[in-house]
Amino acid sequence: MSIQTATPYQLLALPKKDALVRGVCGKTTRGIEDTCIRDRPSHFAKKLRQDARKRAAMGGQLPSTRYGVTDDRPQTAEGTRLQLGSSAAKTNAVVVSTMMEAWKIVESGLVTDGIVKDILYGLPVAINKIADLSALWDEVSLCGAVVRLIVDHPKQVEALEAYEKSRTSPRKWSVFVKVDGGQKRAGVSTATPEFEALLTALFTSPAISIYGFYCHAGNAYASTSLSEASSFLSSEVEAVNVAAERAKSRISQSLKSETREPFVLSVGSTPTAHSASAETRAKLSSLLHGTLELHAGNYPVLDLQQLHTSLIDRQHIAQRVLATVISYYPGRGDDSSDEAMCDAGCIAMSKDTGPSGGFGEVIGKPWRLGRISQEHGILTRTSGDNEGTLEIGSMVQIVGQHACLIAAAYPWYYVVDSDMEGGSDKVVDIWVPWKGW
Repeated sequence: MSIQTATPYQLLALPKKDALVRGVCGKTTRGIEDTCIRDRPSHFAKKLRQDARKRAAMGGQLPSTRYGVTDDRPQTAEGTRLQLGSSAAKTNAVVVSTMMEAWKIVESGLVTDGIVKDILYGLPVAINKIADLSALWDEVSLCGAVVRLIVDHPKQVEALEAYEKSRTSPRKWSVFVKVDGGQKRAGVSTATPEFEALLTALFTSPAISIYGFYCHAGNAYASTSLSEASSFLSSEVEAVNVAAERAKSRISQSLKSETREPFVLSVGSTPTAHSASAETRAKLSSLLHGTLELHAGNYPVLDLQQLHTSLIDRQHIAQRVLATVISYYPGRGDDSSDEAMCDAGCIAMSKDTGPSGGFGEVIGKPWRLGRISQEHGILTRTSGDNEGTLEIGSMVQIVGQHACLIAAAYPWYYVVDSDMEGGSDKVVDIWVPWKGW
């Protein structure tokens, strides 16, 4: 059996929220010197209500939802409670990408409170993390919760079997089979012999029970219309549906008489979750061989990459970074336009760009973050005239291309809420994200 690792989550010293709240809440963001990210709970909740309506449109009953708490989402106890506790989008299932996130969900009381009852470790299981995942399962099972895994290779199955064989009381892991829908990230294609070999390993394993089939259309981020995103969603559903059909065929051909719950068909990315509708459902021509689950992606936060898909409005974006203009360069641009320097570079904004170009857009001004270095960025004009000069020492608000990596850069988030008294610049809370692996 592989050497096993453990997550030292008890040793992670996060910033103290109480001290941050006492020092900052009630102030305006104009009085905060450091570059920061802000979430807006009113927009957050509004997107959850829209998500619920879209899920309702996908069928007579709501498909279940599995919200992410990974680094492209809030990755905080507060954000997770908002997502799972919304009366419009009630669910208790989450997907995480790191063990630290999973353990912090437990430590923050989300499992004890009954907010989280279903944790999916969202990567194909690393065989050196099985003991850590088993300990997590032991912990959450005390509250009636479950840990699920993703597999896409027989070696992972063998490792789970070896681990369970070493236990005094072996048990069965609930797993999703990751299906490659053509993205060539994780997963196995149903058109390959490897898929059939994996099914054989799973159905003959004493340590595994197949819960469902999982697909993520990462290529859907190239969508620029509802019809394109709907097409990606249909492809996702088709991929997991074919996989489930093959699995059901295996069951029917076996000599065992097995009664089981329907497979869960888990699909979704941010664009495809936005495209979920009755029209999309009508386009799904094949009968589903299981129950549909949407993992909704970066749904409540959003960014410029999502804006480019044309599936959201600019006012729905609920994150921005504050930066200070530290120098100004008249006429330095290629077209003799002005440029400026700010104190937000790739560590603050990431190096991810998008179809709209640049690394971020300045809110309310004809400027974008056109070039970046490690600790600073160059602001360039988006219009031909020189109106709207930036003053040295002024602060600008920048919406980035990819909220996932941007959020991961910050030790805490300043939370404002434009629907509350005081407008959109008053800090009403501090969210401290979980960090580490």
